[in-house]
Amino acid sequence: MALRRIGLLRHVLSKTEFAGRVGRATMHGTPQPLADPSDSEFDCKYEAYFNRGDIDGWEIRKGLSDLHGMDLIPDPKVINAALRACRRVNDYALAVRCLESVKLKCGNNLKVIWPYILQEIQPTLDELGVDTPEELGYDKPELHTPSVYESPPPPKLSDEPKPQK
Repeated sequence: MALRRIGLLRHVLSKTEFAGRVGRATMHGTPQPLADPSDSEFDCKYEAYFNRGDIDGWEIRKGLSDLHGMDLIPDPKVINAALRACRRVNDYALAVRCLESVKLKCGNNLKVIWPYILQEIQPTLDELGVDTPEELGYDKPELHTPSVYESPPPPKLSDEPKPQK
C-alpha cells in the first residue's frame, strides 16, 4: 500500500514538474517595461479603435469602459470617434451614456472643462442628432417627491395677535 502511494506521488510530481518546465520553456525573453505613450499617440490609438468599420456594441462599451477607468478626460477627437461608432451601430443610448461618462470625469472642474468639450463636439452632436444629457433632462431628478416621512415645516408664529371676530 505504501509503495503504491509513493508511486502515485512520483507520478503526480513528475506531471507537475513537466508542466512547470513547459511553462518556463514557453516564456519569450524578459518582460519589457511598459512605456507611457505620448498624448497624441494615445489619442490616435483610441481614435483608430473607435473608427474601425467592424466595431460592434460590445467593443465600443469595452473601449469606453477602459477610458472611464483611466485617470484622464478623453480628448474631444476621441469622444467624436466614440460618438460616431455609437451611431454606426445605431446605439443612441450608448452615445448619451458616453457623454454622461465624460461629464462625470470632469469632476470638480465641470464648469471649466465640460463647456469646452461641448463646444468642441457640438458639430458632431448636430451631425449625428445626439442630444446632450442636459437637453434630455438627465441632469435633474425625475419624478422627485418629498418623503412622506418628513414632516412639513412648522407654521411661522407672528408677533401680532389674531384678530377677534
